[in-house]
Amino acid sequence: MVFADQNDATSSSNPIRSVPREDTPLLETSDSLSSTPKTFANVFIAIVGAGVLGLPYTFMRTGWLTGVLMIFAVAGLVYRGMMLLIQTRRKLESPIMFSKVNSFGDLGFAVCGPVGRLAVDIMIIASQAGFCVGYLIFIGNTLANLFNAIPTESRNYLNGSYILGMQAKTVYIWGCFPFQLGLNAIPTLTLLAPLSIFADIVDVGAMGVVMVQDVAVFAKNTVDVHAFGSFPMFCYGLGVALFSFEGVGMALPLESEARDKKRFGSVLGWAMMFIAGMYGVFGVLGYFAFGENTRDIITANMGKGVLSSLVQLGLCVNLFFTFPLMMNPVYEVMERRYWEGRYCLWMRWVLVMVVSLVALFVPNFTDFLSLVGSSTCCVLGLVLPALFHYIAFKDELKREELMWDLGMIVLGVILGVLGTWFSLIEILF
Repeated sequence: MVFADQNDATSSSNPIRSVPREDTPLLETSDSLSSTPKTFANVFIAIVGAGVLGLPYTFMRTGWLTGVLMIFAVAGLVYRGMMLLIQTRRKLESPIMFSKVNSFGDLGFAVCGPVGRLAVDIMIIASQAGFCVGYLIFIGNTLANLFNAIPTESRNYLNGSYILGMQAKTVYIWGCFPFQLGLNAIPTLTLLAPLSIFADIVDVGAMGVVMVQDVAVFAKNTVDVHAFGSFPMFCYGLGVALFSFEGVGMALPLESEARDKKRFGSVLGWAMMFIAGMYGVFGVLGYFAFGENTRDIITANMGKGVLSSLVQLGLCVNLFFTFPLMMNPVYEVMERRYWEGRYCLWMRWVLVMVVSLVALFVPNFTDFLSLVGSSTCCVLGLVLPALFHYIAFKDELKREELMWDLGMIVLGVILGVLGTWFSLIEILF
């Protein structure tokens, strides 16, 4: 998640705020760098997103024990990827080489030149736009579940009722479209930035409400659950897990904002472990409560009560306002490459249109999370960090250490290809 830009990631003395960029910090600082608790909070905000709501459904597909092990394995891999980015930046940042490496894209340019920046830019565009497609799918499916009759046993929102001859989900997504054109036309989103932090607060609150209800449902009913699933479903689940640990590209600005940089690695490690544990508990409770009736968005299992409706509507409102914030890295890349870095309204509106059209044709929220996680987050979180680290350190590290980088690259490519393939099968067939 990104907010107001600042040229120097370790300083906030410049009062001029421009369009948010990929290297923008999460919680703004005044005159001092982030303390350890604030660094922990920054990491939490950067990582936790709407993807967590698809974890119970994912655990249903992969098996609960496979799901838990998978979450912790992905957390460890993403942690290593973030630390590799930081180590590479520390090596390159010197007066002799590159005086300042603010973002993932800057690091790619420093290591591989224009090709490195292009690779990062493509993945940023695909991942950030993918997040926003997921937001629209969530909004359309959730509103269809709240206001239109959908069979309780159905996990496919296309089975819902119609409005004016169109599927309910389609109507709600098109209803968001004109408002998103207006929000995404705003060149400076500083005033909207706090809504992203508020969205994370609502996400955590919603998780708490859902887990309390899961426990209550589980205490009353006994459902059949399985611990392990098939290999294709394991690859499918890895994509969702990678999506859930979004924010890998924020490792560099987060480390720049930390006051105690020597402790940043341990703070990041504890934060990732805490998030993985929270994800595991949330996924297991949701699956154990509803079994094979677990829906792709777990809030759809909450029923029609007042509290349930408020939670779901709150999530929709927050994702609605988070949409332009998440699209801003896309605009920054596209305008820098094709419009000389200047504001381009028609390009923004075309991108909003493309994202909305994609959301219309993907019925299942979690299936799309898996596709984005496998095809883009896998490259951003595993492949590129290890590749950049390998190139930067290949003449200094021991053979065993270099093999770790090569192993991570190969693993990331294999998981990305397999996960993308099985996700496409789930979506298309």
